[in-house]
Amino acid sequence: MDLNTLWFALIAVLFVGFFFLEGFDYGVGILHPFLGKNDTERRMIVNTIGPVWDGNEVWMITAGGAMFAAFPHWYATLFSGFYLALVLMLLALIVRGVAFEFRSKMDEPGWRTTWDWVIFFGSAIPALLWGVALANLIRGVPIDGNMNYVGGFFNLLNPYALIGGLASLTLFTLHGATFLTLKLGGGLEDRARVYAGVIWYPAVLFLFLFVAGTYWMTDVHERLGLDPGVVPTVAVLALFAGRWTISNRRDGWSFILTAISVVFATVTVFIALFPRVMVSSLDPDWSLTIYNAASSPYTLKVMSIVAGLLVPVVLVYQAWTYWIFRKRITPETHLHY
Repeated sequence: MDLNTLWFALIAVLFVGFFFLEGFDYGVGILHPFLGKNDTERRMIVNTIGPVWDGNEVWMITAGGAMFAAFPHWYATLFSGFYLALVLMLLALIVRGVAFEFRSKMDEPGWRTTWDWVIFFGSAIPALLWGVALANLIRGVPIDGNMNYVGGFFNLLNPYALIGGLASLTLFTLHGATFLTLKLGGGLEDRARVYAGVIWYPAVLFLFLFVAGTYWMTDVHERLGLDPGVVPTVAVLALFAGRWTISNRRDGWSFILTAISVVFATVTVFIALFPRVMVSSLDPDWSLTIYNAASSPYTLKVMSIVAGLLVPVVLVYQAWTYWIFRKRITPETHLHY
């Protein structure tokens, strides 16, 4: 494996970790104003992710930094072409973080209700846009021979990409619901389980439409053949198995299975791309690859050494954080958020 392939794989791992962790954060935020029937319940829901949500977003920042350093042409084309969508996502994430901190600063119902809906939209918008972005990477966007994006914002809002966005939105919401069955007490975990059972149906529907669209509207069929392989098959089977675990109150397994769906679905996207990083819809020869978009071999070598030293430290620290905050949130818990 050369360093270009190694760094493509490492960036894929960073996005996998981000979607696995931040995915249930988004789901919790989306469910927050609906699952909580009073202020105490809504505070309980926020406190399930309060100590960890900002640490989860570090995975996205690290992935962006790794992309900038390892594949600067990918970074430049992606962030210039998807500029408006990424700004919208960034604004949503900013106000979402503010809402977590500000929501409980005042006791007025109107104040708290406003921030509840900010949390909802600040979670739903990124959950939708990530699916739109990944779908466009697979389908292809207008990139010319100089690696410049020459399309507009509405090029990104094609039917296939919107289906991808709805698939990520519903899958993350399901992931958040199964997470809440593990983290909530006082009867709220039962309500979260009911929500998970309901959300499972649109998640399966949009995932099926996205898979069908991938074979119909992209070149995946030509490149990988009719057999999708083990990875996407596991993603689909895990989602179907989740229906049984949700119905039978196997909450731990429900969360594990939705996590597997998220992880393996993300890996599938990168498998469909490799060795490309962005597909040109104008000419396949103008697509960005792990070779024509990469930094110098020396840069990749230095980055590999640094990553080998620091990544294990980050993983240990984050695992320790989740261990410290592993207990269920009940009405008797001291609610910081």
